Amino acid sequence: MSKAWWLLALPFVAGAFLPLQAGINGQLAKQVSSVMSAALISFLVGTLALLAVVLMLREVPTLDALKGVSWWQWCGGLLGAVFIATAAFAGPRIGALLFMALVLAGQLSMALTLDHFGWAGYREAPISLGKLAGLALIVGGVWLIRRG
Repeated sequence: MSKAWWLLALPFVAGAFLPLQAGINGQLAKQVSSVMSAALISFLVGTLALLAVVLMLREVPTLDALKGVSWWQWCGGLLGAVFIATAAFAGPRIGALLFMALVLAGQLSMALTLDHFGWAGYREAPISLGKLAGLALIVGGVWLIRRG
């Protein structure tokens, strides 16, 4: 377990950044009077940071590698843009807790489907009663947060 502790810590920390990112982007959207401009600025800053890292690590993909990329593999950035724009728009309007509970419910619903079918490179792991019950508890949590 000592070798893999960081594999558990890394997603936890990345997950903790999501409500902070949503709040920052919401404030940015208010400052620039545009959700889409805020999302663009966010992606531009992230792109520049990633470009610097890729150049430092000398991991620039070859043209041949890029030619082999399937159409659906290009969609990750598009999905990220949808999330950033949604976070900048909805987060400040519904609050960090409800926003993140809904994000978590959506993430886990998709994760259950991806695992069940083994899509997008995930290992196949069939849906079970326990997994469905866990997801139902998350959805119940969304309902409780919404009521409170």
